[in-house]
Amino acid sequence: MLKIIYHSQSGSCARLALEVLAGAKQEKGFETSLARALDSSISELSNASGLLLIASENSGYLSGGMKEFFDRIFYPAIRDSLILPYALLISAGNDGREAARHAQRILSGIPLKAVMEPLVIRGELTDDSYRRAQDFGLTMAAGLNMGIY
Repeated sequence: MLKIIYHSQSGSCARLALEVLAGAKQEKGFETSLARALDSSISELSNASGLLLIASENSGYLSGGMKEFFDRIFYPAIRDSLILPYALLISAGNDGREAARHAQRILSGIPLKAVMEPLVIRGELTDDSYRRAQDFGLTMAAGLNMGIY
């Protein structure tokens, strides 16, 4: 199962999460679920075969809600030897690379395994943004379903 976890303040990441979910659901015979970071815990991750994280860049940094999720799961994930493939989508006002680097640094300490380069969507969301988010979700789900990741 692909677990999609997102944090959204303005609604942009929530919309991207729905697009990622729509893309992932195109992979037939593969289960996908969606949850807010603030509502998620380590127990939900134990059932996942992969993780797709969606967060925003806030002032050049990873959004606080996603950072709080990472803080809650960090030590329990290490204790439980949780090693999952993951992918990261960042919604950014201008750059997003520092937010992605920050998330990757935290996730490497668990250690989760990055299986795709982070997707950074910059600026206002467009039809192209939604298509890219759907493709990202489908790629992650298909890779997990085929055992590539």
